Amino acid sequence: MVGSGVFGRNHLRIWRTLENAGAPVRLVAIVEPDSSVAAHLAAEYRVPIYTSTSDLLSSTDRPDAASVAVPTSQHSAVASELLSADIDVLVEKPFTETLQQADELIALARRHHRILQVGHLERFNPAVRAVRSILHQPLFFEVHRLSIFTPRALDVDVVLDLMIHDLDIVLNWTQSPIRELHAVGLEIVSSKVDIANVRIEFESGCVANLTASRVSTERVRKIRFFQPHQYVSVDYARQDVLCIDVPAQQAPELRPPVAQDLSAIAFQAIEPPHPTPGFAMRKLEISSGEPLRLELESFLRSVRERTDPEVTGKDGRAALAVALDISAAIRAHQSRAGLS
Repeated sequence: MVGSGVFGRNHLRIWRTLENAGAPVRLVAIVEPDSSVAAHLAAEYRVPIYTSTSDLLSSTDRPDAASVAVPTSQHSAVASELLSADIDVLVEKPFTETLQQADELIALARRHHRILQVGHLERFNPAVRAVRSILHQPLFFEVHRLSIFTPRALDVDVVLDLMIHDLDIVLNWTQSPIRELHAVGLEIVSSKVDIANVRIEFESGCVANLTASRVSTERVRKIRFFQPHQYVSVDYARQDVLCIDVPAQQAPELRPPVAQDLSAIAFQAIEPPHPTPGFAMRKLEISSGEPLRLELESFLRSVRERTDPEVTGKDGRAALAVALDISAAIRAHQSRAGLS
């Protein structure tokens, strides 16, 4: 385990849980440069602690695979060192700081025949996995990811910190090039953008509106989308999927008169006191599970079986590319608005 900050500790917890549960994996070492933190980890996990990746690689505790959860600015250097030493790597999101760094890591993994997985853990959320069975032609997304402020991950803006999770999901579900995007964002309590909104139009005709905030008074992690004759609402946190279906043959009968209030009809369709005739409301059956554990287990399968990971370096690069475009669009908007 390289890095033991807030999210690195979650990785450590799960690696040790898997080991204690009898899974064929063993935590062999931790890389942590902070001596006070290292002392605590040594007592808790009873494994060698190294101050750098180089020290680890020159020791007898050489691993087969590694989780990398260091600050984003260090992703490229640490992952490069591990891949060059023929070690499989799971690197947390955002993949890297730049697209050039992402391309270099992908090429390095290919040359050394190593597994390179990017930590977009919402791909492993049971609710997200359940949606695959009903996904066919998403045409409009409304996405909200709101968090209460914490002094973590302030080395990147909210697009790279939070929104990138949803960008990965939307890109994976649309499978379409982007035609254009418009974005706005503001710094609220940090030196980087803390709240952002983007509208993305895809070549397929799909449109996605995404909002991310790390200065909210509440925690919200939801993605809603529409496709022909269906509305789907996914709550990441509750691992819950609500579907409202309108059979194609019944749709004409449900069209309201022109003079009717369409917003009221939409509200009644989504939350009626009783199911509206012709609208079939249902919740998908979901086997709950911790997304991070499912992600790490998936990484281990790729390592053992030498198969492509579920979230590849190419996937991580794609989400990063859009996130960087959004950040650039935000800067351009701020300039037009006369903000310093």
